[in-house]
Amino acid sequence: MNATGQQERKPRADVQRNRAALLDAAQRHFLRDGIGTSLEAVAKEAGVGPGTLYRHFPTREALLAAVLQSRTEELQARREDITGIDDAGTALTQWLRAMEDYLSAYSGLPEPLMAATRAQDLDNPLTVPCDELIATTDGYVRAAQSTGYVRASATGYDLFLAACSIAWMKGTGAARESLDRLRALVADGYREPDDHD
Repeated sequence: MNATGQQERKPRADVQRNRAALLDAAQRHFLRDGIGTSLEAVAKEAGVGPGTLYRHFPTREALLAAVLQSRTEELQARREDITGIDDAGTALTQWLRAMEDYLSAYSGLPEPLMAATRAQDLDNPLTVPCDELIATTDGYVRAAQSTGYVRASATGYDLFLAACSIAWMKGTGAARESLDRLRALVADGYREPDDHD
């Protein structure tokens, strides 16, 4: 009985070890080469064959979603800090910067995330995380609208796309000054104009 139990546990340990190795290798490749990196190279570095990679992660999106989980935890920690900010406009600004950092973690990341939001394909493992980002952003937008900081026509989806755009520019190596100007233009677009404007 014990021998059988050990035989049953061993494959599970191997599976967990292979999954962890794949995630570690994918993280390194995504950081170095962007999300378009060779999945065969990821599998090779993890010490497994491509078949093992695809058993764990049937698509590139599935692998990306799993690797993003650690980044999501960092983003959630920043969100908890932002929740303590009393000023709704400042909280929204801080959330947009946090989301921008998250979306620029890997070169090329904004494209599949925006594609997931457009397709609304629930089989795409990136759809639900994107929906959660949009819903969170919408909460910050509505809070800022209630104080008159954000114009009524702005939505969380709009600002999610804006953050994706800035994150994409960061990934291209755009100058800090250009990014700051783009952020200012975006803010001019969603902020409620003063009476004298």
